[in-house]
Amino acid sequence: MIKKLFAVVFVASIVCFGVVAITTKGDSGTSNSSKQEAESNTQWVARCLKEMQTIKPGMTRGELLTVFMEEGGLSTVLEQTYVHKQCPLFKVDVQFKIVDLASRDRDGRVTVKSDNDVITKISKPYIAWGTID
Repeated sequence: MIKKLFAVVFVASIVCFGVVAITTKGDSGTSNSSKQEAESNTQWVARCLKEMQTIKPGMTRGELLTVFMEEGGLSTVLEQTYVHKQCPLFKVDVQFKIVDLASRDRDGRVTVKSDNDVITKISKPYIAWGTID
């Protein structure tokens, strides 16, 4: 678990440092401001990661939506990918248990998402390009 967490932070840091390297390309040396920007980017990624890790199984869809928003692409009422509100490249896959009977049709099929749906499983945060409908 710690290795996976380290891997996510490591990859996110590489992304941040890559952005800094691209934006400062052509400079003859590393300036103090680019070092500070890299540190700032790393701190921002760490804050986002800590915020994402506050969402746990047993919490509700409504609580999930305080940190994440729905991603486009294929999904169901019971399972969907969510992206971090500040950076849609940070993602989690989430499964739910439906608790509201009003969310079901006459045949018992789930048709409506509810903020009261309970998270049964949430993946570790990962980085991936966005999905567009």
